[in-house]
Amino acid sequence: MTVTENRSPATIPASPAQHLRWGTLLVVLAGVFMTTLDFFIVNVAIPDIQRDLTAGSGAIEWTVAGFSLAIASGVITAGRLGDRFGRRRLYGIGLALFTLASLACGLAPGAGALVAARVGQGVSAALMAPQALAILGTAFAGQARARAFSAYGLSMGLAAVFGQLIGGLLIRADLLGLGWRSCFLINVPVGVLALALLRRTVPASTGTGRSRLDLPGMVLVTAALVATVLPLIEGQPEHWPLWTVLSFAAAAVLFGAFVGYQGWLSRRGGAPLVEPGLFRERAFRAGLVAQLVFWMGQGSFFLVFALYLQQGHRLDALRSGLVFVAIGAGYLATSTVSHRIAARLGRQAVAAGALLMAVGLVLLSVAVGRIGVNGPVVALVPGLVVDGLGMGMALAPLVSIVLARVRPHHAGAASGVLSTAMQVGGALGVAVVGLFFYGALGASGAAGGADFAGAFRTAIDVLVCVAVGTAAAVQLLPGRIGS
Repeated sequence: MTVTENRSPATIPASPAQHLRWGTLLVVLAGVFMTTLDFFIVNVAIPDIQRDLTAGSGAIEWTVAGFSLAIASGVITAGRLGDRFGRRRLYGIGLALFTLASLACGLAPGAGALVAARVGQGVSAALMAPQALAILGTAFAGQARARAFSAYGLSMGLAAVFGQLIGGLLIRADLLGLGWRSCFLINVPVGVLALALLRRTVPASTGTGRSRLDLPGMVLVTAALVATVLPLIEGQPEHWPLWTVLSFAAAAVLFGAFVGYQGWLSRRGGAPLVEPGLFRERAFRAGLVAQLVFWMGQGSFFLVFALYLQQGHRLDALRSGLVFVAIGAGYLATSTVSHRIAARLGRQAVAAGALLMAVGLVLLSVAVGRIGVNGPVVALVPGLVVDGLGMGMALAPLVSIVLARVRPHHAGAASGVLSTAMQVGGALGVAVVGLFFYGALGASGAAGGADFAGAFRTAIDVLVCVAVGTAAAVQLLPGRIGS
């Protein structure tokens, strides 16, 4: 794989065509915001869904897991399809399908229909995710690219942080008597508007050549990712039965076969699904590791924190969502200027952000130890704000540092691999942190009453290690964006 010149985007002269295109950003980030929001917002709606559809625990579990599994198993293939058939085209197809799947979720007559529609949302999100990163990486250059990735991180973070609050507000408002259904139907007008603006605002781009698709590679990597992510999702609730161990073993074999086949196809002059040369680039290898570790802490934190608030403090969805505003305040303060911080500090901006998150988590743990599940939740605010400040500093620059060195014709495949690292990291984090959280919760329950505060503090200990691990992993990255 060839790479760009070792220059920071801040030093690359920007022509008028390279200036920030607000239309492109708004359309692309609309999809990013919706797909991220739907990952988090469904947690708020689960009690109402279960009551309204008389859904069992298995159906509810797959309402969440089906979405995650579909995304994780599809993004690498989707990235290559974007390189082959056009990123704008694949993004548009994904956006249209996501809008239709959201409509199907909102109109679902039963639990089975809802699960199927959620899987459809996941497949659609998988189509969009790598195209969004690739479009931003090829449509912008210099400081404009840094600002575009900063906006990308801002939209993801806001959707994650405010997902519970938005869901709580929609359910409380009960617009037209829709209740939980409005959490999905809200995507429909946004998706229709973004589709209407797509062709006039988003530039078309593809990879080089019109080579045949690597169908065996697609089958191998999809099967390997399913075999990896499925036991991560299902293992904890089922107490890690034998099939989860066998699934991990099968995943190792399938990944080995995939890597071997990609190398063989490349040596024969074919077009592998993932160009092996990508992994010879230090920035890309290190970026994958850092991305994986960073995202281990995100989904798992939001999960255990929501459990602590809703089951420990007995807060409803809306009041619980309001607590998350403290993280959002910190996130907004730094994510809007993260590209400037990264232009000065390079990879150390990500490291500083990760360490700031660790400090925030320690402050949060101290506050939880003081108030337990009965004290005022306002005591949590300082730690949450600091955690949000660190998250805002780290999220967007991490992606930008890695993709800045990738040639435009490899952008889709590279974005697909990075998006996969996000999804697998999130699933791995939920499994690992959940193991400690539920383990501590079970032990306290056996002793005469579940200690949600103690279990949450145990989870925080693991999350602090994850944050410090992120800071260590980024030391392997190039010093500055684009360097």
